[in-house]
Amino acid sequence: MLTHAADAILALGLMGVFLGMVLESCYIPVPSEIILPYAGYLAYSGRASLPAAMAAGLAGGLVGAVIGYGIARWGGRPLVEQYGRYIGVRRHEIERADGWFQRHGDGAVFFGRLLPGVRTYISLPAGIADMPFGRFVGFTLLGALPWTVLFTYLGYRLGSSYAHLGPVSHYFLGIVGLLFIIWVILLWTRSRRRRPTG
Repeated sequence: MLTHAADAILALGLMGVFLGMVLESCYIPVPSEIILPYAGYLAYSGRASLPAAMAAGLAGGLVGAVIGYGIARWGGRPLVEQYGRYIGVRRHEIERADGWFQRHGDGAVFFGRLLPGVRTYISLPAGIADMPFGRFVGFTLLGALPWTVLFTYLGYRLGSSYAHLGPVSHYFLGIVGLLFIIWVILLWTRSRRRRPTG
């Protein structure tokens, strides 16, 4: 059903790319693995330039992330606890997210924007944890940029075969997972160095 919805949105061209990424970034799991390659296909077919296609995807993702952040931050934890179950968010997940952001807020947003499935909901714990808005926007952009550029460019290179890009996201997930492990090790090493000896 979500795939059909994505197809209907994408019929709007670059505006559809923008709208689709807005939805994908504010708790509605419209697959960006379909939207962004299609944006690349629009550039391939001459209906848009490649930079415009990338910009539409990136701008939509940022707007959607800000909307999701605002819902969580100003709606507050009670709102999320009351309605979160409709999007699969449970109370123990909210509590875990609070603890996670107290320790790794910046990294959580950055890596979350790179992970399929997680990227749709990462604005939620950031808003609940009251992550400063400027930092949230900055790390959202840093995380969304490689994802957007990669999948749009691959769609551009594949042309009419852009729809076969789904499996690539699994390889990308593996790379992100490896980078995340390295980041955690670096944080752990730094914290050990700061501990007083003896």
